[in-house]
Order: sequence, then structure tokens, then C-alpha cells
Amino acid sequence: MTRVLASASRLAALLAAFVGFAPAAMAQTADPAGSGPIVNALAWLQGTLLGNVATAVAVMAVAAVGFMMLTGRLNWRFGATVIIGVFILFGAGAIVTGIQSAAGG
Repeated sequence: MTRVLASASRLAALLAAFVGFAPAAMAQTADPAGSGPIVNALAWLQGTLLGNVATAVAVMAVAAVGFMMLTGRLNWRFGATVIIGVFILFGAGAIVTGIQSAAGG
């Protein structure tokens, strides 16, 4: 129990440190000159990873958790990790938008 609380407190401290640096990262709103190909490549990567690839992996992970529940061999920590991971993966855009709005105003 204390290991879980220690991990949670470390995660909270890391998140607080990241949010503290968010205003400095948001100071530059335009892309720097010459970064067009890099921005396009990262946009393609984001679309690929959050599209069909992420959906297929998430479906297989949730199906694996369901199968382990069906057979009675579920490690609850693994099940919770899968569910939280799916929420973070598909909610990443909303999470970043929330952090940006909190830091900006």
C-alpha cells in the first residue's frame, strides 16, 4: 500500500513539475522556420498511432483482460493498468488541451 502511495506521489510531483513548465513551452505559438517537414511527419505519426493502430491494440488489450476475467486469472493491477492506459491514450488530446487552458488562463 505504501509503495502505491509513493508511486502516486511521485507521479503527482512529476505532473506538477510539468505543469509548471507549460507556460514557458506555450510562449512560442508559431512553428519555427524550416520545421514544416518535421511538423508534417509528427502529425502523420500522431494520426497513425491514434487511429487504427491504437484502436486495434486497445481492443486486443481489453479483450485479453476480459478473457482473463472469464477464466478467473485476472491480475487486478494489470487490468487497471490496461483500462487507465486506454483512457490516457484516447484522451491525450483532451488532457493536453486542459493543461494548456489551465496554464494559459
